[in-house]
Amino acid sequence: QVPLVESGGGLVQPGGSLRLSCAASRSSSSINAVGWFRQAPGKGREPVARISSGGSTMYADSVKGRFTISRDNGKNTVYLEMNSLKPEDTAVYYCNTVLRATWLPLGSWGQGTQVTVSS
Repeated sequence: QVPLVESGGGLVQPGGSLRLSCAASRSSSSINAVGWFRQAPGKGREPVARISSGGSTMYADSVKGRFTISRDNGKNTVYLEMNSLKPEDTAVYYCNTVLRATWLPLGSWGQGTQVTVSS
């Protein structure tokens, strides 16, 4: 699996928005099904959203209606648009290729990108 690199995290106030990016580390590599995951302090890693190579999406109940996952195949990049952010969304966010129609990660984990929601 081609390594993926996350970016776009930061500090945002409650109710604010951020857009995370997940890009293939090699420009000539294509990526298939991709999932976003997050890990809050003291908790395990949990799935957030996933998108198939064809654009089908799935979301965790906790983010439905607030987060949107999308992809630009020409740029080999997957995005996570996060709106109406809450303090409980604070976590390190990771992306990974996943087995089609599942949350099973297939690649190694990268460094992730920190999202902090706080006033």
